[in-house]
Amino acid sequence: MMRVTSDPAIVPVGCFDGDLDLFESQYAVPNGVSYNSYVIVDEKVAVLDTVDPRKTEEWLANVDRALGGRSPDYLVIHHMEPDHAGSISDLAEKFPRMTLVGNAKTFPMLAAFTGETYEGRTLTVKEGDVLELGTHSLTFVMAPMVHWPEVMVSYESASKTLFSADGFGRFGDDCPETPWVDEARRYFVNIVGKYGSNVQALLKKAAGLDIRTICPLHGPVLSGDALALALEKYGLWSRYVPEERGVLVAYASIHGNTAAAALELAELLRAQGLTVESIDLTRRDWAEAVAGAFRYSGLVLAAASYDAGVFPPMAQLLARLKSKGFRDRAVGLMENGTWGPTALRTMLSELEGMKGLTILEPRITIRSAANGENRTQMGELARAMVEAI
Repeated sequence: MMRVTSDPAIVPVGCFDGDLDLFESQYAVPNGVSYNSYVIVDEKVAVLDTVDPRKTEEWLANVDRALGGRSPDYLVIHHMEPDHAGSISDLAEKFPRMTLVGNAKTFPMLAAFTGETYEGRTLTVKEGDVLELGTHSLTFVMAPMVHWPEVMVSYESASKTLFSADGFGRFGDDCPETPWVDEARRYFVNIVGKYGSNVQALLKKAAGLDIRTICPLHGPVLSGDALALALEKYGLWSRYVPEERGVLVAYASIHGNTAAAALELAELLRAQGLTVESIDLTRRDWAEAVAGAFRYSGLVLAAASYDAGVFPPMAQLLARLKSKGFRDRAVGLMENGTWGPTALRTMLSELEGMKGLTILEPRITIRSAANGENRTQMGELARAMVEAI
């Protein structure tokens, strides 16, 4: 069970899922994922969110322990995605007098998922509404498209705690000692990242609150230095600003020649004093590549030609970058094709749909294996990257 705020009235009741292989059926989670839920015990009792159906039984037991024989007055639904709302029906059936709290967009989604309207059992809240629990109260802040349209967050004033829905979450466990940034970046960029302007709007609202603790729906509770780091990173990520001056070299190679050339270029970039990370798209998680592309100020894409286009692992990365709003970076390109190179034109076609990219020269074409001319071009591209970023 996760560590939470110093306020004993806020009790963690979430569950850790270490058996899940793919989050949202697409993101590898080798270190699992937590489904966070909280109970505020006061004159009135509020349960904040539920968990994925995979963990309903364990979660209900956690809730019972936190309630200590009491019945909850409210269930606050911050987000309707099934990993957080998947156990609503079970709790509502167990406590038939409990009121379900959401906004105008919450309850149509709830009916669509469950087939139930919960008529007479709902409380619809809007921006700035307050739910009084006793010494604790929840002020609701709407956060549409962070990252679903019904998302809201709530601020508990006594403990100065923000319950942030999917914001500030991460893959992996809920232990504060586990490094936060890498898995939080992969989570943000791939799940929330397309909606940077919406995150910015939420951050502006949050800036007007005295927040000492953030309780997200995934990952650890954030306070102190961890809270400051999370706010700093979210400010960068949501504005698509690189975290550091450096280059991700992402390559998709069939027989190894493209990989060899990409790694040679990576060494030339390092020799120019740049931080460089290399990733083999045929072996590594594509979501790591997306996160790395957002992390650095420069990107090199190196790929073999395939079926009159580009090798599929690179095609997938390009499609994902486009869908996540990748922008405002310097990009170097390298293609390989023995008899008919087509990767470059395919990559360029995809990149044209992304904002603010600087496509560097030279654009390198290798025919089978890099030769002396290619190596000269690599040196030129490395120097161009240094100047661009």
